[in-house]
Amino acid sequence: MTILPAYQDLPIDPKYPPKTAWGIWGEDDNLGTLNLLTEERVLKATQNVKKGKVFPLNWDLEKPNPPLFGRTVIDHHIRDRGNDAKKFDDVYDNFNTQTSSQWDGLRHVCHHKSNRFYNNISADHILPGPNASDRLGIHHMARRGIAGRAVLLDYGRWRSARDSNYNPLVREEVPVEDLEQVAKEQGVTFQEGDILLVRYGWMEAYEKSGGALPSENLARPDSVGIEASEKTFEWIWNHHFACVGGDVFAFEAFPVKDWDLSCHAQFLGGFGMPIGEMFYLEKLAEECAQDGVYEFLFTSAPLNKYKGVATPPNAICIK
Repeated sequence: MTILPAYQDLPIDPKYPPKTAWGIWGEDDNLGTLNLLTEERVLKATQNVKKGKVFPLNWDLEKPNPPLFGRTVIDHHIRDRGNDAKKFDDVYDNFNTQTSSQWDGLRHVCHHKSNRFYNNISADHILPGPNASDRLGIHHMARRGIAGRAVLLDYGRWRSARDSNYNPLVREEVPVEDLEQVAKEQGVTFQEGDILLVRYGWMEAYEKSGGALPSENLARPDSVGIEASEKTFEWIWNHHFACVGGDVFAFEAFPVKDWDLSCHAQFLGGFGMPIGEMFYLEKLAEECAQDGVYEFLFTSAPLNKYKGVATPPNAICIK
């Protein structure tokens, strides 16, 4: 088992940019922190299955509507394959893997301070051209699969109980001290290799609003999210999470103030840590609030698209 350095001790070699995890799992690594999901940890995670209840985390492919950031609306066609109304196929046009529930893969955002992607990969490896390669493609995640122990921090429920004016549709930075408090009150303890899920309440608020967002600029909508700061980066890394996900569209507070200091740049480009966005956590959170259990077996099967950038999570939690 790899003994991971503390955040303050990154990088492992001065040739790498400060506070990056490049080279920890080898210079040829394409999985980043997913390497923490060892066979032993996956097996242990199955012990969290007590009821056999299954909670899918994929939101509707048609939501949000209209899509954010100028992404395309999925266009679904059903085709009669036999001309006798007995055999059908369906076809998706304009399918953007990041319109709805998604994993941001390691090709999505680079480590901005170095202008390189995780493990010192340049854009030339990703874009078509003579130097193109399959480095960091989403197919690496897909062919490995994602499974392990997940924990849910229901920040939205915790915050709403203390502040009747809380609005997840408005930009607000959530400090890690608040997440620590949520974990304490829920009785959650973290383990190395955990999959961290945070429910901010954004999706519930979006549904209740009928899809109307306060911000009219859908290219830069407002949202609550984790604070992008050195304190957050240290907290996330030192807990050694395998990946993170939430019910918001960026995990961090949006709009991002400085991409050089963003969670996207640090998690994806610096740590090699996938970010889950717009995970549907409502039913799971309701069950957790009822039984007081916030840990479960998590599985995800990314799309096996060679050289892909992102993917729907196809994720479920089992309690």
